[in-house]
Amino acid sequence: QVQLVESGGGLVQPGGSLRLSCTVSRSIFSLFLMGWYRQAPGKERDLVASITRGLSPHYADSVKGRFTISQDNAKNTVYLQMNNLEPEDTAVYYCRIRSFPGANDYWGQGTQVTVSS
Repeated sequence: QVQLVESGGGLVQPGGSLRLSCTVSRSIFSLFLMGWYRQAPGKERDLVASITRGLSPHYADSVKGRFTISQDNAKNTVYLQMNNLEPEDTAVYYCRIRSFPGANDYWGQGTQVTVSS
């Protein structure tokens, strides 16, 4: 069973930065898909950023230019660097991976990000 552990969430003021980490219990070198999603209270879980093998990173329009997704294969970790945070970014952030097309998805437990003054 693959496990994903997110960390790095917290309380930050508007305009601040956070870096989320998702450490995976297996090698991420050849994963088909790695992504970050978020879910605000009363809303659906939405895509924030993703890396699909062979393609450029994809970002939701609302975070383009502010968030960056990256990976460290040596640490089996996927990152989400979040800059210039806004109150609208407040949500629980989840990491998701898929090994190959059609495979099951694995999700982390989520980490809370709160942007407030």
